[in-house]
Amino acid sequence: MRSLFLLIISCCLMVCQVMAGPVNFKDVFENLRTKSLPRIAIAGLAIESSTFSPALTDEAAFHAKYGNDVFSLYPFLSGDSNLRRRATWIPTLVGYSLPGGAVTREAYESLVNKTLDSLRKNLPYDGLYFDIHGAMSVVGLDDPEGDFITRIRKVVGKKTLISTSMDLHGNVSWRLAENTDLITCFRMAPHEDAMETRQRAVENLVERLENGLGKPAYKAWIPVPILLPGEKTSTRIEPGKRLYQAVGTAATQKGIIDAAVWIGYAWADEPRNHAVVMVTGDDKEKVTHTAERLARSFWDARHEFGFVAPTATLSECLDSAEKSHQHPFFISDMGDNPTAGGAGDVTWTLNEILSRPELKSVDGPTLIYASIPGPDLVKNAIKAGLGAQVQGYAGAVTDARYAPPVLISGKVKSIEYGDQDAEVEVVVQVGSVYVIVTQKRKPYHREIDFTRLGLNPHKTDIVVVKIGYLQPELYAMKAGWLMALTPGGVDQDLERLPYKRIDRPMFPFDKNMADPDLSARIVPSSDQAR
Repeated sequence: MRSLFLLIISCCLMVCQVMAGPVNFKDVFENLRTKSLPRIAIAGLAIESSTFSPALTDEAAFHAKYGNDVFSLYPFLSGDSNLRRRATWIPTLVGYSLPGGAVTREAYESLVNKTLDSLRKNLPYDGLYFDIHGAMSVVGLDDPEGDFITRIRKVVGKKTLISTSMDLHGNVSWRLAENTDLITCFRMAPHEDAMETRQRAVENLVERLENGLGKPAYKAWIPVPILLPGEKTSTRIEPGKRLYQAVGTAATQKGIIDAAVWIGYAWADEPRNHAVVMVTGDDKEKVTHTAERLARSFWDARHEFGFVAPTATLSECLDSAEKSHQHPFFISDMGDNPTAGGAGDVTWTLNEILSRPELKSVDGPTLIYASIPGPDLVKNAIKAGLGAQVQGYAGAVTDARYAPPVLISGKVKSIEYGDQDAEVEVVVQVGSVYVIVTQKRKPYHREIDFTRLGLNPHKTDIVVVKIGYLQPELYAMKAGWLMALTPGGVDQDLERLPYKRIDRPMFPFDKNMADPDLSARIVPSSDQAR
């Protein structure tokens, strides 16, 4: 009806223009086309943040983009893309941060208020694409994403169709489910389908606006009382592999718009932190049945979940790597993984490595350690220059619970500037160990992260990375791989973390708990959201 109304008005205006004098019909028809397109806003904040880490995340960490700069985040919305031409897009603010500690309340309020101010300037909207991770923790605030979308609703109104895309390690509270209309999440871990998922969320939104169907008739939400780390739920192995293959198949059914399973985020202590299944669509029976089938499959598989690679103590991992003929042999320093929310500056592992006698000689097994933040040592290295000896402390500024700052004394092998996250990177050789020291914390998960520093991981005996499951490039590079059970803010031994607020009973904390109620709960339309 809206499109027909705009067409009639535009035709009337065109007649008036013709009667008034010469007219550029190309401009008139372009104006008509533009006026008939749906108006869609874009907004979002994405981070997963551990409440078990002492780190805090500030506003700068989000590297927020504003206005038309937002389009650079979405290749499928490039200027010549078909999807871009199907709507009038109004980007507001989108920010992605490296995982880390809880976001300060000041940073959160600043970013949210900037988004809301931008939305107010361009009202009204037919739709809004909400791009979030789903595991943001904010100091003094429960369920930030639920709070964010509720505040957006107060600005854009209840008629605006909102489509949300998320990481499968995010959390879906009832409030978030209620205030969004369309919702989906990644189906792969590692997240090789991240951009595909965002595009799916946008295409679902555009299609529902174009076909006039608007909000789905039904949204089924099922909380599943399971809380597991991503390293145990990777889709590279079973049962995660078959669980998420079933999700993709389920979403193709007639009468269903999308189906999604969230593993949830394990390193935050909030009632919303647990697995969730959601299915949206217009066929009530299919929506509810599909959601219940996916939830039951997840629950029934709970005892099958295990680490994606063999685990051991750090000492055992290093012993195995040194004896192995498989090179490069990767070791995951999991407890302080900055891609999962760790502070990234725990020195416990590096202290252990530098204390091993066989690594003190330049003729020992070659080992790359990636990485440790140490701004003072970086400054000393820049002053000393390439090839010079340098000494200084690094790490344990944010998280010194497990080990103090580590004293590094060695030769400066390379200095690189300009990385978005690290800012400055220095490689210091200590015996046969090549320590990457950064101005600010950074995860290393691509080959170029090493080669730009003059390091060749392919020809290195051992590569130790502060990461959990290996990202695709490192996974393809590895010859051997073990995951070390090290301490930190994203400790893999969940049962020794001080949870106080998660809903219990919860697997694996309550291993003998009774089967939960996995019946579908129909979420009210956002029209009725409080």
